[in-house]
Amino acid sequence: MSRASLSVPRRRLAFLTLARILVNTIYRMVYPFLGVFRTALGASLEQMSWILTLRSTLGVLTPLFASIGDSRGRKAGMLVGIALFTLGCSLIWIRQTYFFFAIALLLTMLGKYIFDPSLLAYVGDQVVYSVRGRVMALMEFSWSLSFLVGVPLMGLLLKEFGWKAPFGISAVLGAVLLVGLLSLNQASPPAKSPSRWQSFRAIFSSRIALYALATGWAISAANEVINLVFGVWLEETFRFRIAALGAATAVIGLSELIGESLVAALVDRLGKPQTVSLGILLNILAAIGLAQSRSSISAVSGLFFFYVTFELTLVSSIPLVSEIFPEQRATMLSSTGASHALGRAFGALIAAPLYQMGLSANLAVAIALNLLALLALRALTQRKTL
Repeated sequence: MSRASLSVPRRRLAFLTLARILVNTIYRMVYPFLGVFRTALGASLEQMSWILTLRSTLGVLTPLFASIGDSRGRKAGMLVGIALFTLGCSLIWIRQTYFFFAIALLLTMLGKYIFDPSLLAYVGDQVVYSVRGRVMALMEFSWSLSFLVGVPLMGLLLKEFGWKAPFGISAVLGAVLLVGLLSLNQASPPAKSPSRWQSFRAIFSSRIALYALATGWAISAANEVINLVFGVWLEETFRFRIAALGAATAVIGLSELIGESLVAALVDRLGKPQTVSLGILLNILAAIGLAQSRSSISAVSGLFFFYVTFELTLVSSIPLVSEIFPEQRATMLSSTGASHALGRAFGALIAAPLYQMGLSANLAVAIALNLLALLALRALTQRKTL
């Protein structure tokens, strides 16, 4: 990648990637340490699940908040996002009650939902489309590294200094990020930026955009249909216990990293739509392979391939979506995030009833949803060259 293809310094991209690692770490660490937080707060599992349900619901409302990256500028969107994230972490440090914990998690999640699309829109503005896939894929390492590196580090802080320590450190780091973002240079916004409703109207009245949203919905639904039940399947079929399930989860974290690496290597060479299509087809093959699993090794290997190919599909779709509506880039990206959230919600809703008929039912539906994604992607590319 030549320097001429980038109008943003590599050090700045590294800084923004580190910011995403921090934000993603706080998001992902709640799941493995949920029992610790529950005990510290004296809350029931049902009460904690309500918090996570509310937090997930925010994903559907993402475009309402993230459109600030279009109406006020990318820098403003990133600043607001990190400010909310920092405020949320600070609340937990100040007051350790169930109510403040709930508000803090909602604030950090809202901050993430505003920061992420504004950041990706900024990268879309600054990096030419021919190499944007690689840059965005490298930045997506923040997702897998938050799980492989960030969460274990937070676990050490939690063990040595108490359950609120990760939030206190993150609040300090958030303040540092705010200072760094203040020095961010960006292209001058247009004389008349689109309003929030103008951006929504442009996206939701466009067939191209709707096909892109349908693609995102279908691939996420296909993944969640398996994601929700694979642990139960491993436990019931192959007698996996806690340690073995933890190892299987680590394998999935590694698969995310490999999937992102594949995108960085392939997406700009093969083309964005072609790489997404390849990922979907390979994910279908992975689902077929999982159906043939007869041992714990083949099961974990099948899950590894399933998650690698899903990550390949998901990450390669980001640069593709970033070019559909350049003037409403943040709103388009956040709307895609909302479609993924709806897809996960749908997948979670049907996964358990399907599993009553056996994993093969989940796999069959996952394959059908992937085929639907391929149809939507084909309809998209027939109407717009990307």
